[in-house]
Amino acid sequence: MPDHAIDAIFEIFTWVGLGAGAFVALLAIIAKLADGTWVPAQAVLADDPHGRIARWFGHEGRVGSARLTHDQEKALAGRETGDVFVRLGRDDRMRLTKGSPLVRLLMWLAIGLIAVGAIAAVGSIVMLFVR
Repeated sequence: MPDHAIDAIFEIFTWVGLGAGAFVALLAIIAKLADGTWVPAQAVLADDPHGRIARWFGHEGRVGSARLTHDQEKALAGRETGDVFVRLGRDDRMRLTKGSPLVRLLMWLAIGLIAVGAIAAVGSIVMLFVR
């Protein structure tokens, strides 16, 4: 493969990696802000004719409740109480993890793209000194 083709490949991977990585990182920040603030709470789990329900006391003193999803039911099977995270200002939002899976996915994707861009930039600089 000619040297100018290798240079072009490094250049493309540098700009696409760094540009797309910065764009995805911006999307991750927007998703994190839109996700809101989640705080830990102790929920009491109760059976209902339509499934299981989690009930908790919020930081504002209000009682919150949410129907468990199938995955949450599996994770909390056989328990009467559970550690959950609830969204501030909402009485009907609850999840088992503090961070959002979407935000985590976007951050790892941004890190990967930026890493590809940085490696390609280093490879391009190395190629300058090799010749």
